[in-house]
Amino acid sequence: MEVRMIHIRWLIRRDMLDVLVIENESYSEPWTEEGFIQFIHELRQRNQIGMVAEVDGQVVGFMLYELRKTSLYLINIAVHPCARRQGVARAMIEKLRSKLSPDQRSLLLADIRESNLLGQLFFRGVGMRAVKVMRKHYDNGEDAYVFRYRCQKQSKVQP
Repeated sequence: MEVRMIHIRWLIRRDMLDVLVIENESYSEPWTEEGFIQFIHELRQRNQIGMVAEVDGQVVGFMLYELRKTSLYLINIAVHPCARRQGVARAMIEKLRSKLSPDQRSLLLADIRESNLLGQLFFRGVGMRAVKVMRKHYDNGEDAYVFRYRCQKQSKVQP
């Protein structure tokens, strides 16, 4: 199996069409036009950050997260169907985890639909735990699970 390099970088304006395609291919209820406009608006906020994952120069995934006082909150993450199960989402989560520190932002949080079993399994697989249920969180009345990863202080190894 060929190992391909995954490059994660800041989302820029020219990525928006690729991001919209990935969103539409990834979710049963993708953004409406109004939702997409809201997404663009959120990216203009100082505490909202978008990143994309590229393989061979092609955008294959994206994530949007929010900087909070003690945490990073993952708002959205998606990978194009042709690039799934190739480590793209895992690489994006690792990028977020690398931004955590025990002394400042020590938590990574994400809400997952109750019906999204694959998403739940993925987040468990990257070391996150379901810590809370938010009843009727989504517009359609569906519950959400809050998943959390906590950055631990590194213990010093004695020589």
